[in-house]
Amino acid sequence: MCIACFCLEGLAVGVGFGAVGKTKSSTFESARNLAVGIGIQNFPEGLAVSLPLHAAGMKKWRSFWFGQLSGLVEPIFGLIGCIAVTIAEPILPYALAFAAGAMIYVVIEDIIPESRTHSNGKLASWFAIVGFIVMMSLDVGFG
Repeated sequence: MCIACFCLEGLAVGVGFGAVGKTKSSTFESARNLAVGIGIQNFPEGLAVSLPLHAAGMKKWRSFWFGQLSGLVEPIFGLIGCIAVTIAEPILPYALAFAAGAMIYVVIEDIIPESRTHSNGKLASWFAIVGFIVMMSLDVGFG
């Protein structure tokens, strides 16, 4: 499921950069801020790939490498998103809404229930709150 997350994140960043200059609010700074925000949350996603592989007996560096490889689809889909937005400019708001909705779906469907099965529900909730505060701070600070 993490590969799908990286694909959607890449699309979101690509669409953000492809839309620069198309509207008053589509600036390079807003696209950069989106890329920074997604980059920050890619660290725990890479861990979500690497740690289970290491726990299953894979060597530390090999599991780290697979965690890194899982993120390689993001720049590829970023280019696809950038090209697609220039072609399909009229559907841009719907594409961004779809990408945001898909990421929210992934969190609600997979990540939150998984954290509850391992008795980490409160910790996951606190980190979700901290993550929200960090992203809102970045939005207001760079906004």
